[in-house]
Amino acid sequence: MSHFYSNGKLLLTGEYVVLDGALSLALPTIFGQSLQVEKLNEPKLLWESFSSENELWLQVEFDLPQLKIVSETFASQKEGGNDSFALTLQHILLEAKKLNPNFLTNNHGFYIKTKLTFPKNWGLGSSSTLINNIANWANIDAFTLQFNTFGGSGYDIACAQHNVPITYQLQNSKPMVNEILFNPSFKDQLYFVHLNKKQNSREAIAAYKKHKATNASAIAEISSITKKISSCNSLIDFEHLLKEHENIMANIIKQKTVQQRLFADYTGQTKSLGAWGGDFILATGNEDAPTYFKQKGFNTIIPYSNMIL
Repeated sequence: MSHFYSNGKLLLTGEYVVLDGALSLALPTIFGQSLQVEKLNEPKLLWESFSSENELWLQVEFDLPQLKIVSETFASQKEGGNDSFALTLQHILLEAKKLNPNFLTNNHGFYIKTKLTFPKNWGLGSSSTLINNIANWANIDAFTLQFNTFGGSGYDIACAQHNVPITYQLQNSKPMVNEILFNPSFKDQLYFVHLNKKQNSREAIAAYKKHKATNASAIAEISSITKKISSCNSLIDFEHLLKEHENIMANIIKQKTVQQRLFADYTGQTKSLGAWGGDFILATGNEDAPTYFKQKGFNTIIPYSNMIL
């Protein structure tokens, strides 16, 4: 039996513009996804995916070595009736076989069990942790598998592979990852608040590419903010940098900031993370912050130390 595990992700700075080479600060999360591999005597691949609550939400049988889908079941009520999961999984596995022709060519089969440790709608990287786990199993490069299947910047793959905060940058389309010491003295005043809906990262990226008005100076400004935030020791300075980052991004993607849209009366500072409009935001605040957000209808509030590795 083989076992693989990958960390989830949050992008603290550089959302969207990380695609265009901005230096970004990314945070691996305590939450992630595991993948367990057991051998079978028959030439088939049985795949079962479990939620954080141990519910079986996807079950697929493939024949080997062609990876033809024999049967599939999924929790359609919970997934909005989306029946693409088996095809997406098939696409990933076929791409993995292209990158390693010896992958899944054994005479035996496999039983695969994946399990998330976070709710799927949290947006912490159910796809990227899956990609990284499959890449490790297939003994291939996870960034290549990601770029060939889902696309994106790859920062989420970097988070899957690192257990400390990182800076991430694409230089000539090549991922540059550096582990950093990011352990703010004011982290007990930082919260992650879920906005009650999951944002589709690929759709958000497509929209950004279609409407972006990015320029070199904006990328340079975001990169500079990333460096300052990475070494920031003052909450006041940190909040100022978050606000400056939000305003730059709002101008680029032509959207109001999350503070303007939802939390105009909040005394702390909020910041969108990753794809704007869903998933988690970062909020600064004191011990009264959770009460404020719960009164606004946002009940998933996680302190920094309970989220970030």
